[in-house]
Amino acid sequence: MIRVGVNGYGTIGKRVADAVSKQEDMKIIGVVKTKPDYEALTAIRKGYDLYIPKDREKDFREKKIDFKGFIEELFEKSDIIVDATPAGVGAKYKDLYERNGLKAVFQGGEKESVAEVSFNALANYEEAFGKRFIRVVSCNTTGLIRVIWSINRIAPIKRVRAVIIRRGADPKEIDKGPINSLTLDPPKIPSHHAHDVKTVLKDLDIVTMAIATPTTLMHIHTIFIETYDKISRDRLIDVLSDTPRIILVDSNRTGIKSTSQIIELARDLGRERYDIYENVIFRDTIHVDGEEIMLSQAIHQEAIVIPENIDAIRASLSLKKRDESINETDKKLNILRGEVL
Repeated sequence: MIRVGVNGYGTIGKRVADAVSKQEDMKIIGVVKTKPDYEALTAIRKGYDLYIPKDREKDFREKKIDFKGFIEELFEKSDIIVDATPAGVGAKYKDLYERNGLKAVFQGGEKESVAEVSFNALANYEEAFGKRFIRVVSCNTTGLIRVIWSINRIAPIKRVRAVIIRRGADPKEIDKGPINSLTLDPPKIPSHHAHDVKTVLKDLDIVTMAIATPTTLMHIHTIFIETYDKISRDRLIDVLSDTPRIILVDSNRTGIKSTSQIIELARDLGRERYDIYENVIFRDTIHVDGEEIMLSQAIHQEAIVIPENIDAIRASLSLKKRDESINETDKKLNILRGEVL
């Protein structure tokens, strides 16, 4: 049984903790919070042991929020830490992990140099096997890699171009934006997403650009792919439908043509927090013309990297082979594949 500590109980950390709790080969030892807020209280209410930095003890006691101990105590009890701290903070903790003999899984907000390998379960699980420090790439990068990896299996890819229309902030991030604008983010080509994809798919010719929008729900990717070999649309749909963590929705049949409708679908399916772990490809946007492919997909930024974190834990501890881990994770999280509607 792997003993997992989660450093940071925010958007990603809370979801990782819940996902770990559903697995049979790992358990949560505790979670770290630095702020005495509602998330700390809900962590306690859900039964997670709460650990804090020593310099925050006064703040937690003033708010009358009980805690189990300090961060160092959690490190002593854990086999591996999932670092879900804000971007750039994880690198500051790396020395502590090393001194405590811990393995760690970092998130995509960290620079690639923080880890031995940047990780996507489908694309390079084996490369991460036994590694001490693993970085799970960002939500947008995860979504791009899954599709690129899937298509490349049957039609070697010559180049990829993608436009990322991204959410401006997560639902709870009340101080972020934009509020009434479409913003080039960043105002250059390529955006950082292309480089992040290449930390996993190293020889890929890819260029990306990104636009931030005044919404909190999901990202939309419009992807243009040129392959060396021709592929039929029917064959492409079959391959995407058979790829783990990818689902297709038929807009013409279902009327689903927006991120808000996808969120509502997740609610109707009983997903906790309406989490969507899968790439959601709009089937009607799949266009094939010889060696040219075009499609659009929706990516739920709060949840898509969660199964990758679970697989990264297993890879680091050399517990299961790729397909075995992916299947186990997907079963426990009720992750779908193929044409769901």
